[in-house]
Amino acid sequence: MRFNTLRPWLLETFGQPVYRVALDAGSTCPNRDGTRGRGGCVYCDVEGSGTGALRRGLEIRSQLAEGIRRVARRDPQFGVIAYFQSYSNTYVDLGRLEEVLETVDGQLGQPVVCVALATRPDTLPDQALDLLERLREKVPVWIELGLETADDDLLREINRLHTVDEFLEAVHRCHERDFLTVGHAILGLPGDGRAGARRTAEVLARSGVSGVKVHHLMVLKRTQLEAWWKAGRVEPLTPETYVSWLADFVERLGPEQILHRITGDSPPEKLVAPHWKTHKSEIRELLEAELARRGTRQGSACSRGEALRSYSGR
Repeated sequence: MRFNTLRPWLLETFGQPVYRVALDAGSTCPNRDGTRGRGGCVYCDVEGSGTGALRRGLEIRSQLAEGIRRVARRDPQFGVIAYFQSYSNTYVDLGRLEEVLETVDGQLGQPVVCVALATRPDTLPDQALDLLERLREKVPVWIELGLETADDDLLREINRLHTVDEFLEAVHRCHERDFLTVGHAILGLPGDGRAGARRTAEVLARSGVSGVKVHHLMVLKRTQLEAWWKAGRVEPLTPETYVSWLADFVERLGPEQILHRITGDSPPEKLVAPHWKTHKSEIRELLEAELARRGTRQGSACSRGEALRSYSGR
């Protein structure tokens, strides 16, 4: 293929099929509790882009056990990534983080072959990295950091309230300790445009994250973005536009970076817009076809050697 996908990399790395099990540890974010702001990111719902399982009374160990059973029914020869997904999982006191990590301890090695934590670049204290280093003595640990867009003005506008420099600095600190890192991006944020998609890919390439997750902007119920959409401030991407911008994005990534995700989805009952008829599995085929039409591939337009430009302004 003309871009690097996750499944072959997992099979080569772990020697078996590996599946994610999403876990909800009940964390929050500094742009929700008043430390940096209130209300959270404009696109984020009350589950923090996660399952909301803990709020419904399902403890972490039970969430993991249920996820393992679900995977075992699909594939008897499997490994599991214990993925702490909701909100910012290092934005807790150290005692709570240690308690959360201990919930997966009994399953480490097999079937849990890796632990991944999603968090923000501005909520990653050294003490948390110390705890994760201890965990990494048992299994690989991925740290997933949200960038979303390489534009400080837009990061303020969408109420993320961290900066591009904070993202780059957090990735650097993780790499100093030899953690694998995954950067997140959203294409189609209001005011970002095609140039924003390209710029965000350039920053992700320059950061050196080993993996990238990218998806189109989705308007969910009970979010600030829903109010913007109703007011005509948001125009969701069509599948055709998204694939074209995604090809630009992929061309500007590093040729070795692994695409963990190239689209997203939402439970139908939560999704306001867009309602694509194109299934997310088709996006991979459309991206491959678009790159073939252009005669390009992942990394074709990567220019890591150039100095980082100023990202405060569109």
